[in-house]
Amino acid sequence: MALANSTVFFASSSSTFRRRSRVFALDFAPILSVFGVPNKCSELGFTSSTKKNILYASTDGLNAVSSTSLKSEQDADYVPMPKVHIDQDSDSDATIVQLSFGDRLGALLDTMKALKDLGLDVSKGTVATEGSVKQTKFFIKRLDTGRKVEDPDMLERIRLTIINNLLEYHPECSVQLALGEAFGIKAPEKKLDIDIATHIQVKEDGPKRSLLYIETADRPGLLVEIIKIIADINIDVESAEIDTEGLVAKDKFHVSYRGAALNSSLSQVLVNCLRYYLRRPETDIDSY
Repeated sequence: MALANSTVFFASSSSTFRRRSRVFALDFAPILSVFGVPNKCSELGFTSSTKKNILYASTDGLNAVSSTSLKSEQDADYVPMPKVHIDQDSDSDATIVQLSFGDRLGALLDTMKALKDLGLDVSKGTVATEGSVKQTKFFIKRLDTGRKVEDPDMLERIRLTIINNLLEYHPECSVQLALGEAFGIKAPEKKLDIDIATHIQVKEDGPKRSLLYIETADRPGLLVEIIKIIADINIDVESAEIDTEGLVAKDKFHVSYRGAALNSSLSQVLVNCLRYYLRRPETDIDSY
């Protein structure tokens, strides 16, 4: 069942395109073979909303679903803000990854394949349209256990894999991403001052846990670095939401100490440690 202005696809369903209660069978194999996309991708089923969508192949591979529209030269020059959101709270069985880049993204079959190459199962995906922004959402589980992803290293690999794919198929986004400095066709013109960009807060979130909010300049390995700093002072991370918005990382962690929320003293210690390391990325963590 599909909601209005959304597309839902399942990795195990047959190749169908549904619109207004009519079902059309699609054969993607001839199109996919031209671009070297594995035939198994044609087994994906797409359920479309009443808004007219076209599934098409291009030099990007079969990697987008786009609404038919005319764009002005000004629109073509505009580079939207790329966003990657990793949600560990909303679903008890799966890790939810959501990606948006204006109206330029769709089904992202190549990204799904890259995630599978990490040993992950994309059990379900959706493409929803909110205004002019398409939001692609994946529900991910580990292939070996069938459970959501808990390992911070794997979560960081998921984040970097998605961003690398975004840079590959939409190279224009490099001007909006921190990783564009090293891997993009054009480095970001805007440079963030780490001291100014870093904001850390610890808030109450019930008697058994606290909410840690971190906003800082994005860089590779950031998530793993944060988790190590938290673990070094014996604080447990129960769940997390990982956001990458252009050059900035905005992360939320539910944390606890010995099964209880952090008191004011421990909260201050945590904030001080994080601020010290995040504002000095060249500092060796083991030197603490």
